[in-house]
This record gives sequence, C-alpha cells and structure tokens, in this order.
Amino acid sequence: MFTVNENFLKLPGSYLFSTIAKKVSAFQAENPDQEIIRLGIGDVTQPLAPAIVEAMHRAVDEMGNAATFRGYAPEQGYEFLRFAIAENDFKARGCEISADEIFISDGAKCDSGNIQELFGLTDTIAVCDPVYPVYVDSNVMAGRTGLYDASTGKFDHVVYMPCTEENHFLPELPGKKADVIYLCFPNNPTGEAIKKEELQKWVDYANENGSVILFDAAYEAYITEDGIPHSIYECEGAKTCAIELRSFSKKAGFTGVRLGFSVIPKELTCGDVSLHGLWMRRQGSKYNGTPYIVQRAGEAVYSPEGKIQITEQIERYMKNASAILNGLRAAGYTAYGGINSPYIWMKTPNGMSSWEFFDYLLHHAGIVGTPGAGFGPSGEGYFRLTAFGTYENSLKALDRIKKL
Repeated sequence: MFTVNENFLKLPGSYLFSTIAKKVSAFQAENPDQEIIRLGIGDVTQPLAPAIVEAMHRAVDEMGNAATFRGYAPEQGYEFLRFAIAENDFKARGCEISADEIFISDGAKCDSGNIQELFGLTDTIAVCDPVYPVYVDSNVMAGRTGLYDASTGKFDHVVYMPCTEENHFLPELPGKKADVIYLCFPNNPTGEAIKKEELQKWVDYANENGSVILFDAAYEAYITEDGIPHSIYECEGAKTCAIELRSFSKKAGFTGVRLGFSVIPKELTCGDVSLHGLWMRRQGSKYNGTPYIVQRAGEAVYSPEGKIQITEQIERYMKNASAILNGLRAAGYTAYGGINSPYIWMKTPNGMSSWEFFDYLLHHAGIVGTPGAGFGPSGEGYFRLTAFGTYENSLKALDRIKKL
C-alpha cells in the first residue's frame, strides 16, 4: 500500500488565511446584510496601471500572430525582463547584480516555499517570530523542523528569533547554530524596517558562520525613509551569503497576474557547489517558465510611464497606511508599522488574545484583520491590518473601531 509524506501531518491546523476565510464565510452566511471591510489578507484593490495593461494587450496580439507567437518561456525568464530588473532594482542602487543572476518566477510565495529544496535536511533554519507562515510550513513539509509543541507554538528544530516591542521588532543574532536564516524587511507582519547598518550585521554573521540568508524584499517599494536598504546587496559581502526574493504583487498589483523573481549570485557557494547552478537545475526540471504575456507586463513596470503610475498607486496605499496608523494611535491604541510598509501592527485591547480580537472585530464592527498569533508565538497579543483597501474603507474601518 502507498504511504504519505508524514511531515505534512506535523502541520498544525490549516493555513492561516484559509482559517480566516472560513470564519468570514460562516459569519457572512449568518449575517448576509453586514458590510464587511477586509483589511486582513494582503491583497491589492487598485486595478493594473495603464502602462501594464497596454503591454499585456500588445503581448496578446503577438501571441495571436504566427510570426511573433511564443511557446514555453526560458526557465530563467526572458532576458528583456531580467535586464530591466538588474538595471532598475539593483544597479540603480549601486548593487552589482547581473541579469543572469535573476530567475523569473510566478511569485515570491512559490519561491519562498521552493527555495528550501536547495538545502540539506539536517540544516537548522532560523525565522523571525512572528513570521510569514510559508517559511516554516515549507520546511515542515520537507522534514527539517522536528516536532510541533502545541504548548509553545514552536517546532523543536527551528530557531525562533523573537521580534517584540522590547527589541523594536528587530531580531537579534541567533545564540545557537543557524544554517539557513529567513529575513523579511520591510517586515511582514510587523510592518517595521531595518536600517542598513543593522542588516550589515546579519551579512557579517552569515559570512563568518557559513550561513545563508534568504532575504524577502517583497515590500521594498513601500520604503519611505532614508537609510533603509531596498536590497540586501546594498550591504558589503552579501553576494557570498544571501539569496533575495522579490514580488510584483504588492509593488505593481500583480496578485492576480503572478510574477516574482529570485536573485542567486554566482559567488554564493557551499564549498565548491554553486547555489546558482543548483537552482538553475531545479528550475529546468520543475518549472516551464513564466508566461510571455506576464513577463511583458513586468517589463512595463520599469517603463517611464509605468514607474510614474505605480508610484501613484503605492502612494495611495501609503495614504491609507498613514490614516490607519495615526487614527489608531489617536484613538488610544498602540500601533506600529505603516511608514515603510503597507502593514499596521496593533496591540489588541483589554488583554484580548489575537483570535478573540479577530472575532470581536468581525462580529461587532464587520472588519477583517489578521490575528498576530497566526504568525507565531510572539505575535500573540497583536493584530495586523493592511492598507490595501480603499481610502474610504480605511476611514470607515477606523470610525467603526473608534465606536467599539
């Protein structure tokens, strides 16, 4: 008889956002007339920028013409997009990343889950706590995390790096062995960012200890303050210890289009084994390439018109973030984030657990957010709100919260 991968059985419950969706669906069934304001999952609401839509239309026309039709895309991605990324996202910021070190994908979530395949099953992973659930879940499925302890909310072979109010939501360097280190800045879920000199300490640690950093920069387009790195490759020595993951979902509204990329420098090796070569081999076996139409849409993000239009969209979301952050603080709540990120990380009131506050907010205000406990033990007592709604709904949600 066949068997199953028993590592899947170690996963606690269902995926965080699936649980939220079920709770909201049940509430809506019982309260069909209640208007729901969704500030939970980080899904964008503004339509694609005109420059992107036009690029997609042109690409569709090409696909309808035998002379310009394209089939399978190169597993690493079309050169036109990789070149645009290298020039605009890296070289423009002083980072020497070449187009052939960039791998186009269908999104950072897939890359975040798949990249762990490059590493040995005995490697110890370190994650921020709270943390984007995909980092941990994908390692659980691979059999790298040990057993789950329900009393602590932790796996016994994972190094958890608490990000709390006391340390300004910035992790401290691991006190024990950590081979693969996941960092996300600006951070999901706390919304906080890391300064370049602090990130440099992590790069130095990784190089000194033979560790690799998986740096998730999905929200770098939302950085508004000086001194905050948009890429880990702004730090000296990062090319020998770090892989960077990027997304077009929040930067350009591609949540329904699907496009991202990973950067694996050729200098990054384990002994004499190139991680760039391993990922190239993996992609060749498991990935047939991101569609041509989507990659042309990605190229348009870097066009003069695209840059202007996308900046305007991000500014609208950050206007929401500012309104939510300042409105909560004015109402007496403790809240963080919202300055270099579209996420606001608020303390739950009156000693409520994060899931209690989720239910309270849903049933008494018709607002959906994300319980902090869903991101890890250190997320308990906190709640994440997103700025991806409309400005009107952001203000309406604030008004409802103030009336509680």
